[in-house]
Amino acid sequence: MVKCLFVHDHKFPKYSNDYFNSYGFDSEFFLRYKNMFDSFNIIGREVKCDMKYTQKNREIDKNVNLYTIKSYKKLFDKNIRYDIKNRVRTNDFLIIRLPSILGLYAIYLAKKNNKPYVIELVGCPWDAYWNMGVIKKILAPFMYVLTKKVIKNSKYIIYVTNNFLQSRYPSNGKTISVSNVTIRNVENISLEDRKLRIENFDIQQKLKLGTIGTIDSLYKGQQYVIKAIKKLKRKNISVEYHLVGGGSTKYLKKIAKKNNVTNEVKFHGRLLHNDIFYWLKTIDLYIQPSDTEGLPRSVIEAMSVACPIIGSNAGGIPELIDKSFIFKKGDTNQIVKMISNLTKDNLLKMSVNNFENSKRYLTNILYDKRTSFYNNFINSELGEKK
Repeated sequence: MVKCLFVHDHKFPKYSNDYFNSYGFDSEFFLRYKNMFDSFNIIGREVKCDMKYTQKNREIDKNVNLYTIKSYKKLFDKNIRYDIKNRVRTNDFLIIRLPSILGLYAIYLAKKNNKPYVIELVGCPWDAYWNMGVIKKILAPFMYVLTKKVIKNSKYIIYVTNNFLQSRYPSNGKTISVSNVTIRNVENISLEDRKLRIENFDIQQKLKLGTIGTIDSLYKGQQYVIKAIKKLKRKNISVEYHLVGGGSTKYLKKIAKKNNVTNEVKFHGRLLHNDIFYWLKTIDLYIQPSDTEGLPRSVIEAMSVACPIIGSNAGGIPELIDKSFIFKKGDTNQIVKMISNLTKDNLLKMSVNNFENSKRYLTNILYDKRTSFYNNFINSELGEKK
């Protein structure tokens, strides 16, 4: 029996003693690894969820063994460290997703116990920690240096970007570029519906913008769009900004009030994954204003339903959409200029290009590519042990 341990700082929703799927960690995520290993185990973090959440989200397969901690402070507990060490020792292979404090600790243990591992680099530690408040800023240089070092000296690396992460965190090992975000299907009807929406759109009427992302994570950048709306109003451009995502709305509501655009900002809270695709079809322009990103799932999902998209130059966003629709992160003037210059022609151009590019992220294409890399990793390491 081949046993695999996955390690990441993701917070798995927990109710009573049961864990539930969350955004990016759904049935497809678990299936991709369970098909490659006889036993799939996880070390991560946990967050309490309520009964309402459990009614809308599927429970994680009981055959997946999850071990979670509530906070990083628990790593000072010798019993918890022993549990983590024991799980590293008793698994044959490790998959370690970075950036991650638990992941870096697992790499240290894997090397100490001569356990083969693959690193999945899904974001830039420097950008992630630098844009998450004062305390995290202190961690940013340490996480950057440590991650750069382990990436360089590890044997197997999966990058989710084609260029961005590779240039910042080069490796001497075997590498592959494959997104951790996949699209189950891309339907031509989505493009036809979008073309019809653009054709009937009056650029002088209200423009519906949308962003998906945790509402109280400042690095997602929704505050920049809210500030830009004030400037758009001065130019007599009518905009409505629709936000999907969990978290407290307090900060963004404060920004909206300060900029006198409270009526223009609409909060939708969390949506079920399937409902997100329907919601995306109701907006005119998707905007990803992040300060830090790996390869954002929400942008790829918006592409798959032919959304016109503009986005910041953070992380892998410029690899996804046309460079002429990329603005400098945090630059509200560029956001205003880009929205002010929208026409039916460039909305249509974005729509068609995004739809076609989304096909690169179909599950079957990426699944084969990722599985081939993992099979080579497993066979190579098993061969060395013999």
